[in-house]
Amino acid sequence: MDPDPRVTVVVITHNRRPELLRTLDTLSSLPEAPRVVVTDNASRDGTAEAVGRLFPEFVLLTPGRNLGAVGRNLAVEQVESPYVAFCDDDTWWEPHSLRRAADLLDTRPRLAAVTARIVVEPSGEEDPVVADMRDSPLSGPSWLPGPALGSFLAGATVMRTDAFRSVGGFHPGLWLGGEEELLATDLLSRGWWLAYVSDLLVHHAASTVRDSTERRTLGLRNTLWFTWLRRPGASAVRRTLHLLRTVPRDRASLSAFARAAAGLPWVLRQRRPVAPPVEARLRALEVARASSTARQYVG
Repeated sequence: MDPDPRVTVVVITHNRRPELLRTLDTLSSLPEAPRVVVTDNASRDGTAEAVGRLFPEFVLLTPGRNLGAVGRNLAVEQVESPYVAFCDDDTWWEPHSLRRAADLLDTRPRLAAVTARIVVEPSGEEDPVVADMRDSPLSGPSWLPGPALGSFLAGATVMRTDAFRSVGGFHPGLWLGGEEELLATDLLSRGWWLAYVSDLLVHHAASTVRDSTERRTLGLRNTLWFTWLRRPGASAVRRTLHLLRTVPRDRASLSAFARAAAGLPWVLRQRRPVAPPVEARLRALEVARASSTARQYVG
């Protein structure tokens, strides 16, 4: 072990005790020996009891209700290190990746976050989203350690703690499902950069305990809310109409649009369109994602 105090790992979980315990066991054996903070989002399967018994060295938070992504905000309140590594309960970091991420952030003060290459277990194949990051259409300064990104993946990213806090963390209104896009856009608006780094590695063994249809509904709802919160008027209308034309015509999509419409009062109150340079990046990402196989509202 060669402990590295620069990175704290934050994990949120809900009713996935076996997957979480595997992830925590892996984190506990990392050479960096990171501090780990776990938010249990009101699991009913004995998760909190198991974590407290098996990993007493980790910080366990039990808010008593399912906070979704905001559980990460709660965990980051406990972070004292300059960097925070986000980890899902079914992902885990490769040894030495956290140290490498900290080294990159140490030498690039305007770099807010680095996102790792993701491999799917047990096959070892790259997650399809990796190609999207590797082929990002965005340009950036020469000092970036990899392709510039317009968003990030919370299960595979190390972020500057101060940058995360500067934009308020994950928005409570979105709860869960594509919640990274709004936070990332607010970082870009403040002059931060995000990058994909291929020599950082995260493993992902997708949990079977998931409702893929509900996840699609929440993802589409949150895409609409993000669009109305941050895109200029013409872009917001164009994007909304595009989604109306292209998403599956089924009950899940209908529910997503209905939920999005129900949230319009608070969304319009908080609407803050981005400046033209940031909108240009969002537009470039929108065009690139149209042909992506990793970002489809299906399931």
